[in-house]
Amino acid sequence: MTSYQHAKERYAAWGLDPDAAIAQVLALPISLHCWQGDDVQGFEGGGALSGGIAATGNFPGRATTPQELADDLDAVFARCPGKHKLNLHAIYAVTDQPVARDQLQPAHFQFWLDYAKKRGLGVDVNPTLFSHPLAADGMTLAHPDPAVRRFWVDHCKAMRKIGAWFAQELGVPCVNNIWIPDGLKDTPADRLGPRARLRASLDEILAEPLENLIDTVESKVFGLGFESYTVGSHEFYLNYAAKTGCVCLLDNGHFHPTELVSDKISSMLLFEKNLALHITRGVRWDSDHVPALDDELREIANEIVRCDAWDRTLIALDYFDASIHRVAAWVIGLRNVRKALLSALLLPHKQLKALQDARDFTRLFAAQEELKLLPLGAVWEELCARSGVPAGLDWMDGLAVRG
Repeated sequence: MTSYQHAKERYAAWGLDPDAAIAQVLALPISLHCWQGDDVQGFEGGGALSGGIAATGNFPGRATTPQELADDLDAVFARCPGKHKLNLHAIYAVTDQPVARDQLQPAHFQFWLDYAKKRGLGVDVNPTLFSHPLAADGMTLAHPDPAVRRFWVDHCKAMRKIGAWFAQELGVPCVNNIWIPDGLKDTPADRLGPRARLRASLDEILAEPLENLIDTVESKVFGLGFESYTVGSHEFYLNYAAKTGCVCLLDNGHFHPTELVSDKISSMLLFEKNLALHITRGVRWDSDHVPALDDELREIANEIVRCDAWDRTLIALDYFDASIHRVAAWVIGLRNVRKALLSALLLPHKQLKALQDARDFTRLFAAQEELKLLPLGAVWEELCARSGVPAGLDWMDGLAVRG
């Protein structure tokens, strides 16, 4: 008997089907963020990161050209099972001459359209509202200067049209996610004004309906240099999404360390059509560590399954670790998200819910502990084998360092 056959018997005793779980996990698209490969530098030729974010570490081999980044992405996809999308920020436009962000057009992303078509990928997009002279003072869509706001509104409009173009050309809906750094380092004299300006900016940006474009808005507690006040707070975007019909995106690194995104998912799903997630790992603060197969990642996946939200969930990765091999960081994080989803599908959620509803907390606790020792590893190995990717550390073979 193979280890997988043994695992199937163990899971069958709980009424679970590993074959069905494998097929379901492989079919769910996960959007891979391009900015891990080059430390969020992009191809504008700009300087250091700004806007309250930072990529730490000096491991060699950062991608410096579109082709290098594409090659690194290929190395990731070859090592990771399942269906994928590519997640692009505006600063990854490929142009012969510098193009202002408010003037970006679909033609400036032809390189990535060709890349995605050849590999059968969908594409998601993000306007880039940081690392720019007009964001240097920490305000963009909420800026008190109408001229500055106009630039950023037009940039966001341009990226929505680019996202709709990707969706039309690829036949896959595109997620357009808006995140802004806007905030203040010290105690504000006016909290309402910037938020009113942000609301007006978003209203204009999202006014035109675009086919197969899913607009999301992403909150954050704080960024470096914006410790006291963040305009785009969770409460702001939660209410804005409820009012307008766009999607409030949850990044599990963007909340207080004692706040869990897994606990928010069920509440969101009661009132929202879709659930949008950015998966990362915050350590003490939004430090964008590579996702580990830890309790919170598993619980996020469990909630997706428990709440029957598999077809309503939009999952993307969002982290940038420059302290280790960048391709390896991508691979570890992406594989861990798949492992968590597989684990969630191989739990008898209905049985556990019945125990909770019956107030049989003793048996519930005992069952939850016993389930931790089921042979998930054997099922993961089978999933990888069916996808033609290595199951163990063999995926690290051939992982060279550029330089």
